[in-house]
Amino acid sequence: MKAVVNITNSGQPQPIRAIRRLERDVLRMGALVEQSFRLSHQALFARDLTAAEELPRLDKKIDRFYRQIESDCTSIITLQASTAQDLRCLSAFMQLVRDLERIGDYAKDLAEIAIKIFPYPPHPSLPDIALMSHNAQAMLATSLVALADLDEVSGRRIKLLDDAVDNAYDNLYQILAHQRDVPGVVEPILLLTLAIRCLERMADHATNIGQRVAYIVTGQR
Repeated sequence: MKAVVNITNSGQPQPIRAIRRLERDVLRMGALVEQSFRLSHQALFARDLTAAEELPRLDKKIDRFYRQIESDCTSIITLQASTAQDLRCLSAFMQLVRDLERIGDYAKDLAEIAIKIFPYPPHPSLPDIALMSHNAQAMLATSLVALADLDEVSGRRIKLLDDAVDNAYDNLYQILAHQRDVPGVVEPILLLTLAIRCLERMADHATNIGQRVAYIVTGQR
């Protein structure tokens, strides 16, 4: 992976090593979030409750990474001599891991929705919701590759991918909100409405990650 910083002062090796370690930890956290997103997709669309049961354990790991990375960033900022570029990178990391942590939370929410909706017959809109989920997962994967490569162009391009998810959300919301002839129980409709909202927010956070990568590279928001 490309180094985030370029410090020429050989008397300050600690910030370089610390930031490189943080890069690795952020990507490890990102891999866990990707895994949690895949499991939530499997739980909801393949009706795999075993996958749903894995999410709370993964979410705890993600939360531990989040707290550790935030703490490490704060320590480097306050205790070590850091350049302006270092500080920009550390600031972006602190915001970026919040986005990852929120995606992990939404994945856990999707798993809970999968458990609650399991007794009901599959809804006709599920294939379209599954496609929305695939698109949001692709956005997360793209944002993490952009981070690993420090690819500003890919980071900014994710915003274009977000348009497809937003359009899917708008269309599916209209279908679910205006569904007629619902036989008695409306819980599955409500649960699916919550699910598409989770997916829309997950895509937004993936977009944020891409924007933060561009900020690390260019210094421009």
